[in-house]
Amino acid sequence: MTTQSPGWLDKERIIAGPGFNRWLVPPAALAIHLCIGMAYGFSVFWLPLSKAIGIKDAVKCGPDVGFWGQLFTTSCDWQISTLGWMYTLFFVLLGSSAATWGGWLERAGPRKAGVVSALCWCGGMLLSALGIYLHQFWLMIVGSGIIGGIGLGLGYISPVSTLIKWFPDRRGMATGMAIMGFGGGAMIGSPLAADLMKYFATPTDVGVMQTFVVMALVYFVFMMAGALGYRVPETGWKPAGWTPPPAQANNAMITQRHVHVSKVWGIPQFWLIWMVLCMNVSAGIGVIGMASPMLQEVFGGSLIGVPAKFGDLDKDQLKAIATVAAGFTALLSLFNIGGRFFWASLSDKLGRKLTYIVFFVLGGVLYFSVPGSAAAGSIVLFVAAFCIILSMYGGGFATVPAYLADIFGTQMVGAIHGRLLTAWATAGVLGPVVVNYMREYQLGLGIPREQVYNQTMYILVGMLVVGLICNLLVKPLNDKWFMTADELAQEKRLAHEKAVASEVVRGGEASGSDAVSPMFVALAWVAVGIPLAWGIYRTLLSVAKFFA
Repeated sequence: MTTQSPGWLDKERIIAGPGFNRWLVPPAALAIHLCIGMAYGFSVFWLPLSKAIGIKDAVKCGPDVGFWGQLFTTSCDWQISTLGWMYTLFFVLLGSSAATWGGWLERAGPRKAGVVSALCWCGGMLLSALGIYLHQFWLMIVGSGIIGGIGLGLGYISPVSTLIKWFPDRRGMATGMAIMGFGGGAMIGSPLAADLMKYFATPTDVGVMQTFVVMALVYFVFMMAGALGYRVPETGWKPAGWTPPPAQANNAMITQRHVHVSKVWGIPQFWLIWMVLCMNVSAGIGVIGMASPMLQEVFGGSLIGVPAKFGDLDKDQLKAIATVAAGFTALLSLFNIGGRFFWASLSDKLGRKLTYIVFFVLGGVLYFSVPGSAAAGSIVLFVAAFCIILSMYGGGFATVPAYLADIFGTQMVGAIHGRLLTAWATAGVLGPVVVNYMREYQLGLGIPREQVYNQTMYILVGMLVVGLICNLLVKPLNDKWFMTADELAQEKRLAHEKAVASEVVRGGEASGSDAVSPMFVALAWVAVGIPLAWGIYRTLLSVAKFFA
């Protein structure tokens, strides 16, 4: 009798044997998240792309060329508002693809999902590069927007279930490490893209097409290395010396059982956590998009020591405060990234429910304080409030996978997390719409620019109150929602979690053959740590302009 050997991408191939060091998995996840996180930084391409034909000045389209006309035109430049649709598609496709293929990911394993993510994200960038070369925006929409968006969703959720299974003792910290990488992707990618565009730019070319090609190739190497670095623990594995807490002993919110992903749409607790994430993200994402103009319009000339309102400044003064505001935006990005690791790690001590209570109560107080600090002219209080708010925005993303694992179990947490990300897609539309339209409405009423955000802050407080109520209503699940022992065994068979699988694959190799030297683990961390450190350094240079 012969046993068919599984393919190198199959889940059976990546079941770790004795001696494997679990600290190799987080850098593999970071390698993927640091690449796809560039989705946050794509706005660095908008201005050069809006002058792709005119180079120095945009060749404006005629009034007869609307959005659909810009998809196919080769005679005029794209508007920035048109280019921005690619950014919207990223997060709509991230949520929908994660929800659609999350179940497949659980059964196929993180390596296969990581490889597909690399092919989609990097292949989409190459297709976009062709679109730039031919000046066909529809190719960019299909390439980065749709195909890349699918890669974004699969890459985002690929490590979640795996990390939670490797770190049952530190669920929050483990997912916080990976999702911190997604927040840090733009911190590396944006300055890298700016440097590359400057290098490739010529009197007849803005250099974006070549930048897309180089970044796609670099990202592909990193993402494939991350995907091939993924390993999953054998069924029943647990860290040495760690004993799972007895069910219901010290935390009734952490279950030892498992829910099937097909049932979550009908479970009230899923929708409560969906609202928790949606409200937290809506409030934060709305502010991120308007952080720079908000600081400039609220404080005006006082940012550069000039006693004048925003509308009274000349061109040079406007340019100077824009530089200061760019530093403010960079500072917020640092808190967004740091908050992902800090709050998710803290949730291991506080519990997920209490952590979100802190987000909503402290966040509500801070949003409510913003109009007061603005009226008092206190830049320090204003900036401090938004730094803490953005840390909790990032922390909400990083804490929610562990929250789901606590409530729904770990067997299908990646797939459940994928479905929950539809809340992010919703928030990506809701938050900016509320902030942008409220600003326009207030300006239309003749309210001074420095006061147009006051009402918006109170609306965001209302969102956080809704999120707080939903979080308080989250209770342990009724027994009827959990899989029976037979259903769980069947799901494990479908997910290829067989105790004998690793024996078949290793073909009788010596026990402990998966042990790796501490030097190799250190090198894996250095490989992701150096780009991250460079990104932080470049960001700190921008932050310095704010403090200057």
